[in-house]
Amino acid sequence: MISSGTNQQIKDIIKLQKNARQRRKSHCFVAEGIKLVQEAGTYGKLQKIYVSQPYYQAEGPQIDTGFQGVPKEIVSESVFRQISETVTPQGILGLVSMPEYSQEEILQRENPLFLLLDDLRDPGNLGTILRTAEGAGVTAVFLNRESVDLFNPKAVRSTMGAIFRMPYLYVASLEELIREMRQRGIAVYGTWMEGSQVYDNVDYCHPCAIVIGNEANGISPGVMEQLTGRIRIPMEGKLESLNAAVAAAVVMYEGARQRRKYNYTKD
Repeated sequence: MISSGTNQQIKDIIKLQKNARQRRKSHCFVAEGIKLVQEAGTYGKLQKIYVSQPYYQAEGPQIDTGFQGVPKEIVSESVFRQISETVTPQGILGLVSMPEYSQEEILQRENPLFLLLDDLRDPGNLGTILRTAEGAGVTAVFLNRESVDLFNPKAVRSTMGAIFRMPYLYVASLEELIREMRQRGIAVYGTWMEGSQVYDNVDYCHPCAIVIGNEANGISPGVMEQLTGRIRIPMEGKLESLNAAVAAAVVMYEGARQRRKYNYTKD
C-alpha cells in the first residue's frame, strides 16, 4: 500500500491533475470516480487504477472482478485525498490514455454536423458542451489550441463519460479548418448577434458546422471572416447573451430536431 505523498507515482498523478503540458506530453490523463473509471475500461483506455484503502475494504471483490487485468495500487486515505481533485473523493481513480482521432477521417464522415470551439476557456463549459454534443448527435468537436484543455479534471468530470465517445480534435488554425470544410461543401455558421439570421432559420440537414466563440469576446475576427453565415439566438428581456454551453446546446439541438424531421419525412 502507498502511504506516502512523496511516492513517485503519487507525484506523477498530481502533475497530471495540475498540468496540461504534462498531460499532453504523456498522452495520459486522470479519470476520477467509479463511473468514469469503468467507462475508461470499457473503451480500452485504462492503464492503471488507484484505490483508497477504505474504498477497497468496502468494494474489493467488485473492483477485483470489474478490473481484471488492470494494474492496481491501494493507497492510504490521506494520500488519496492528495491525488483527488474532488471535494468528496469516491476512492477510485484511473490513469487513462487519451483517445486519438484523425482530421481527415473525421472530415470524411457522411453528412456531418460539426461543432467548432473558438478560444473557449472554461473547463466546465467545455465538458458540458462535449456531453451535450453527444446527446445531440454531433459528429465531432474541433477546438483551436488556445481553448482550455479537454483533459482538465473539471472538464473530464463534466463530460460524464462522453470524452470516450465524442470525437474531438485540437487544430492549429480554425480559419484553415473552416476553409477546408467549405471546400468540401460544409457550410459553417457562427453565433453572433449583429448582421445575423435567427438560428432556426438555417438548414442544418446538410453538411454543416457551428462555431461557438470565447465566453467574453465571442468569435475571433479571423474566424468570423471565414464563415458561411452568422446566426443568433433571440433574446427577451435585457439579456445580451447566453452562457456558451447553453448557446451551443440550443443550436445543436435545433440541428438534431431538423435532422430527425428530415429523416422522418424521407422515410
